[in-house]
Amino acid sequence: MNRKFILAVALLIASPLAMAYQVTGPVLEVTDSKIVVQKGKEKWELARDAGTKVTGSVKVGDKVTVEYRMTATSIEARGGDKAKGKK
Repeated sequence: MNRKFILAVALLIASPLAMAYQVTGPVLEVTDSKIVVQKGKEKWELARDAGTKVTGSVKVGDKVTVEYRMTATSIEARGGDKAKGKK
């Protein structure tokens, strides 16, 4: 396999694990499966599940900071070396 391709896939897999992002603002809605936070004029809807760590009791109107990660759920290769006829 092409070393650049392997490196790119490794970075796609490892990057979300290493990088965490956050959004801070008042809570607009909170359920067992999501939390909606106002950031400026934008509404951020973030999924949550039983594994989401929650410190304290969160209710509508509370100011919170939510840490989140973006994780790839599937990757489909299109093109690449095979499409160009290379081996």
